[in-house]
Amino acid sequence: MYEPIRTKSVHSTVARTSSADFPHRSREEELDIQLAGHLAALLAVTDELRALEPSDELDVAAERLAGQLTRLRGASPSRAGVAADASSTSRLDALHLRAHALAGRALVVAASRADTAAAILSAERMDAHAVTAVA
Repeated sequence: MYEPIRTKSVHSTVARTSSADFPHRSREEELDIQLAGHLAALLAVTDELRALEPSDELDVAAERLAGQLTRLRGASPSRAGVAADASSTSRLDALHLRAHALAGRALVVAASRADTAAAILSAERMDAHAVTAVA
């Protein structure tokens, strides 16, 4: 009633796949990549805020973020110069909300990889952007 399968399956199984077929990263490496991505995005938003609303606090935060990125990636981050345009309150609020969200994501990843320095920096940035976004 049923015809037997005469050809080999094109689908591979785990048993037939060798570990050399594709690159593997450890959980720690994956978390490092995620954390570096979140911190890089937070640095970009921080640089944009610095262009619109210069302050010493944002300058220090940007340098600390760049230091953490250098530690994680092994090279200093590339940073684009952001030209200051007309700063509207809604744009600043949106940037602070974005920075708050990015800092929260970085905090979650830093906590899961037990990176105290990055977790503390992320929590501080969350606090700073939460106060500014609400005010």
